[in-house]
Amino acid sequence: MKQWICALWLGLGSCVVAAEVLVADATVREMLPGRSMTAGYFSISNTSAAEVELISASSPGFGSVELHQHSHKDGMMKMELVSSVKIAAGEAVLFQPGGLHLMLFDAKTSITQGQQIPLRLEFKDGQSIDVQAQVSAIPTH
Repeated sequence: MKQWICALWLGLGSCVVAAEVLVADATVREMLPGRSMTAGYFSISNTSAAEVELISASSPGFGSVELHQHSHKDGMMKMELVSSVKIAAGEAVLFQPGGLHLMLFDAKTSITQGQQIPLRLEFKDGQSIDVQAQVSAIPTH
């Protein structure tokens, strides 16, 4: 999605990209049996000239969605809530297993592989992006 701000400058019409954030490969994992939470992943690219900051996410199919990351602390892998994720100008950030990801809590219904889950990503500048995430199978190892 693109957010465009159009302005007139000296009588000439011009459009300036205020912020261009692209989200690709959005997926949400199937839930484990008996669970009402899951994780979401995607890549997010900032093709603008200014840093953008992702501050929250939501989905109508879940009670809450949080930004999380995995980190090593005291020799152990821990998952922790993060308040925001900054994406530098011209950079991309990958939300993936073992790193940054979304945690989706309190599913209102069950979800199955192949289903589409709507997600809304909210940014500090007031911009929001609506994304359809594909439900993927639980990985088997």
